[in-house]
Amino acid sequence: MNYQDSDPLGIYKNSTGSGPGPHLMGANTLIGNDVYDHNDEDLGEIKEIMLAMSSGKVAYAVLSFGGFLGMGEKLFAVPWAALTLDTQNKRFVLKVDKDTLKDAPGFDEDNWPNMADESWTKKIHSYYGTAPDPDATYNTLG
Repeated sequence: MNYQDSDPLGIYKNSTGSGPGPHLMGANTLIGNDVYDHNDEDLGEIKEIMLAMSSGKVAYAVLSFGGFLGMGEKLFAVPWAALTLDTQNKRFVLKVDKDTLKDAPGFDEDNWPNMADESWTKKIHSYYGTAPDPDATYNTLG
């Protein structure tokens, strides 16, 4: 699925080129988007987008990987900076390959990590080779 297929308001289906995307997009249109690596291997899909409430910036995309029909899938909080929107193929590209993702810190739907924990944040960003946004404070609301 891609943002054009999941666009309930018809914003991105406009063939005239008017509208906000792909530089400014509705968050719910990105849920369900496919994620691939640079080797053109399917890594899964975006299940959720996590916002840093103190800054309003996107902190992570929660990526599902593996499993069958949603059963046994592993979830990964991928720093937003590790993803690139591939508008030609209408999907995201992650900076790591499938084997690296398999070994990434992950979780299941019943055991989410404390994403506001500073040590967890450093660990995730270090794994994906990104830096936490200095304007985003994940552990406070203001």
